Amino acid sequence: MAPTPAPEPEHLEWKSLPQAEIERLIDAEADRNGIEKPQGYKVSFHYNADVESHHFGKTHPMKPWRLMLSKQLIVGYGLQYAMECYQSLPATRQELARFHTDRYLDFLGIVNPLNMEDWKAERDRFGFGDDCPVFDGMWDYVSLYGGASLQAARTLMSHEADIAINWSGGLHHAKKSAASGFCYVNDIVLAIQEMLRHHARVLYVDIDVHHGDGVEQAFWSTDRVCTLSYHKYDPEVFFPGTGGADETGPPHSRDEGAHHALNVPLDDGIDDEQYGDLFRRITGAVIDAFDPGAIVLQCGADSLGGDRLGRFNLNIKAHGACVAFVKSRCHDRPLLILGGGGYTPRNVARTWCHETALAVGAELRGTLPAHIPYRQAFMGEDNGAGLLYPELHNIEGKRHQNRHSPAGLARLVENVLTQLRYVRGAPSVQMQELPRDYSRARAEAEERFQEELMEMDGVAEGRRRRKEKNVGGRGEFR
Repeated sequence: MAPTPAPEPEHLEWKSLPQAEIERLIDAEADRNGIEKPQGYKVSFHYNADVESHHFGKTHPMKPWRLMLSKQLIVGYGLQYAMECYQSLPATRQELARFHTDRYLDFLGIVNPLNMEDWKAERDRFGFGDDCPVFDGMWDYVSLYGGASLQAARTLMSHEADIAINWSGGLHHAKKSAASGFCYVNDIVLAIQEMLRHHARVLYVDIDVHHGDGVEQAFWSTDRVCTLSYHKYDPEVFFPGTGGADETGPPHSRDEGAHHALNVPLDDGIDDEQYGDLFRRITGAVIDAFDPGAIVLQCGADSLGGDRLGRFNLNIKAHGACVAFVKSRCHDRPLLILGGGGYTPRNVARTWCHETALAVGAELRGTLPAHIPYRQAFMGEDNGAGLLYPELHNIEGKRHQNRHSPAGLARLVENVLTQLRYVRGAPSVQMQELPRDYSRARAEAEERFQEELMEMDGVAEGRRRRKEKNVGGRGEFR
């Protein structure tokens, strides 16, 4: 009879542990959860820890610290052993300029807290203010999360991975020449542009509580990208006030983008069962009708119950069920998974850890390991009692009245299905030139295109060398 294992301590002072002991604990946790590289497909994880150190301001709801918490949970469970982990490089000015205007990028690169008063007119013009403040290291921050999404997209397009993850990305509100909604650079648009070089169609799905307006606007006039956004909608009081059911692309059917902007506007308080049913019925139909070559999924965690800015009553596993469903319907299509909103950091971390596990096909135990750094952030009844999956749908004082009816939800489904009748019949969903106003890279000369390919070859070689230094599969290099 095997001896009963010693009970795990409730908390370990990880800072005082030797590195060898930390690695032993993580290995043991990975064994306990059966963490192995998935069979039949590859998952890559793209991250640069420098993104964690930036700060929007003491009272600002966006906390890049949530990325550190997410990373610590992912590493603490040993999920890195199931993925190829890359340290991403910052995006270059030239890469960001494939979507954003030169004047806007000039401003991002020069303004800082010490000189911001000299740039008041530009701050107003480019959307800076309470939501999008000027802060130290702003250019580094945007180039870091933008670079991670670009690297993830290229890893998919080079068939080095089937699923690529960048939790620092997914900042869907940024416009071509304006910051918006805590977003300064639209890494999603940049990644989709990269994917369009290899695929005729890309599907973008957004489960953030806020409408994915920046991505929708960027691809408004093309039928090569279909955007599908599930979000809280109230044009009077809830940001950004767009994404109504009648906003389906350009109004004229002759415009190629008509019927390719799909919106699922929701009211307060939607629950797990309603959201899951809605997501499966609509997203499945969109995948079938649009038949994308690649899929991008934005996993904003502000749609969870109890979020500081959210209005839904979703639990972590219901949010993750959307990731699992899209993964199940990819059928050999590359899948890019990105972060997004989320303003209760401990629950953002729990959710993105869970969804990383879903990507690699792992099941995690529900009690957070004792060796995880900053575990105290997850302790106490108000913080989830040290659990990976605390109940979020019924938090006292934070539960929102459910304002949905079966009839109203059925109308949302029918509205999208009506739009899909036009998508099925669209004659121009083939490889075609993208509109000039959204992608200057597509309009540049063939010489520039060849230069970019040569640059990419150099990046791929550097990525190969970094990969060789990676830990690999669990036990593979030990």
